[in-house]
Amino acid sequence: MTDSSHPPNTTAAAGISRRTLGGLFGGSALAAVTELATPASASAASGSGSAPRTKQPFRARTNGKNTRRPNLLVILADDLGWADLSCYGAPHIKTPNLDRLARQGVRFTHGYSASSSCSPTRFGLYTGRYPGRTHGGLAEPIADHSDGLDPTHPTLASLLKAAGYSTALIGKWHCGFLPDYSPTKSGWDEFFGNLSGGLEYFSKLGPLGEYDLYEGDATYQDLRYYTTVLTERAMEYVGRGHDAPWLLNLNFTTPHWPWLTEDDAETGAEIAAKIEEAGGGAEALRALMHFDGGSVEKYAAMVESLDNAVGEVLDALRRSGQEEDTLVLFASDNGGERFSYSWPLTGGKGDLREGGIRVPTILRWPARIGARQVSHEPNHTIDWTATLLEVAGARPDRDYPLDGTSLAGYLLRGENLPERDLFWRVRANRALRRGDWKYHQDSSGADHLYDLAEDAREQADRAGDKPRLLKELKAAWEKTAATLLPYPD
Repeated sequence: MTDSSHPPNTTAAAGISRRTLGGLFGGSALAAVTELATPASASAASGSGSAPRTKQPFRARTNGKNTRRPNLLVILADDLGWADLSCYGAPHIKTPNLDRLARQGVRFTHGYSASSSCSPTRFGLYTGRYPGRTHGGLAEPIADHSDGLDPTHPTLASLLKAAGYSTALIGKWHCGFLPDYSPTKSGWDEFFGNLSGGLEYFSKLGPLGEYDLYEGDATYQDLRYYTTVLTERAMEYVGRGHDAPWLLNLNFTTPHWPWLTEDDAETGAEIAAKIEEAGGGAEALRALMHFDGGSVEKYAAMVESLDNAVGEVLDALRRSGQEEDTLVLFASDNGGERFSYSWPLTGGKGDLREGGIRVPTILRWPARIGARQVSHEPNHTIDWTATLLEVAGARPDRDYPLDGTSLAGYLLRGENLPERDLFWRVRANRALRRGDWKYHQDSSGADHLYDLAEDAREQADRAGDKPRLLKELKAAWEKTAATLLPYPD
């Protein structure tokens, strides 16, 4: 496991002065370091010629041309930590394709996931609502056949489909199992991928001991490396001659455990044998979680394979002639795991400290949004659901009001984002962010207060000297939590 309390010496490679590095604990310095940490070689890879290399604070292109409704390509990585991309500061992971995507659009330094684990964030993305508004969203994460996303609940896909979009989901679903739940029951025209939260990359065996690769609602046999299989399917989809605007949710399982690259078929077979021997249950899950494998180097190779996969899909999109009018959103479902790099944040997948919920977030839409920009506005998963619906001209269902705030006015019309709280609830933690202030209650029940502008690492607890603010934010959290479903006993 990496020790996130001590960053590697990257000052020379990243062009960061010791003074700048020493200021990493502050929010403003945190933004600065992610500006400076993009390697020069990655910048050169953009092929942008004489275009300026300096990234600017975000500013809406209010005189942008009117365009047709955009295609929507939403790419979700799995357990990718906040600083696991070179454009977010990783000194040892090279991600030229995602760095290029960031240079071609907007990179967000305060992007958050809807939860700190897999399936609740997906519930948030698909419904535009807090995960705790649905029974399936209470599972953290879904681990069996007992619950899932109610097929009668409106989703991003069903609402877009009603507005004339073609819809597809390729990759990880993790919102319930057949026969009751699947993407094709919740608004997606096409589905190719896995239903569970993780699988062995070659055999496609999941934590329940079942084969877990589907086309529609039928199993599909392909024993090649999963990231490669998903990439090929996504390339085929974006390269088609579509007669309507489309939504593609492309949900990679990379870099989620087990820690396997395309060269690790032998290790994958060993894990698959353990899953088969266990026949599901705790031992199968333990084998899949690969506690006896992985390394910082293996994890870096997995992230780099993800970057290569995204690059191939974006190249296919460009060749199809649809790049200009396609909005591409890239994010992660939660913070990183064992080998992830999240400096200077603390925490990781499963808790509500910054390292568990702050994630890389990149947006590109050439027809409407300028390149080489950075935004420091806080946003989270459910905001993007509202945003995608608005830019596509789709209306939310009045009976299922969205919790997210559309960013379309900010991105396209230069409007200020309305003041609002970002809210999280999981069984063991609670958190609420208002402006630069964050209220966090840890698993022991202790309340904390942090000024993220000065202390992104959440080490200087201000609860003692700002009791009134702590009380106010805690009350705001409790007011929202009171509107959610209770956790089952």
